[in-house]
Amino acid sequence: MDIIIQSLGFKAGEALENFIREKLDTVKSDRIIRANVGLYLGADSNPENNYCEIRLEVPGNDLFVKKNSPHFETAVTECVEVLKQQVNKEKEKYTDSRQADAEKIQDALMEGSTQDEDTDLEDVVK
Repeated sequence: MDIIIQSLGFKAGEALENFIREKLDTVKSDRIIRANVGLYLGADSNPENNYCEIRLEVPGNDLFVKKNSPHFETAVTECVEVLKQQVNKEKEKYTDSRQADAEKIQDALMEGSTQDEDTDLEDVVK
């Protein structure tokens, strides 16, 4: 997975970038192509807000999270936790749909064997 880190309005230190990479390495999915991380400071009226937004590029719809916190490390940790939940949800949805397709095929094949007809797999998938 490629990790692109952009810090807007300041220069992110190497320690912060390494922290972000370590946290993003805990998100496990073979479908993730790239992670775009944006860090920026809050408005001058509230300097305690540091924003972190992470976009995971995956086939289909990208996963996106944006959090703010007084410290970038906390915001990054919160974003990664939410992304883990989103990745797991997507993985379960993908697995469930694959299992549902397999069950439909199996059911159709079982019906075909009781009717003494030859059921082609191509007919079942359509």
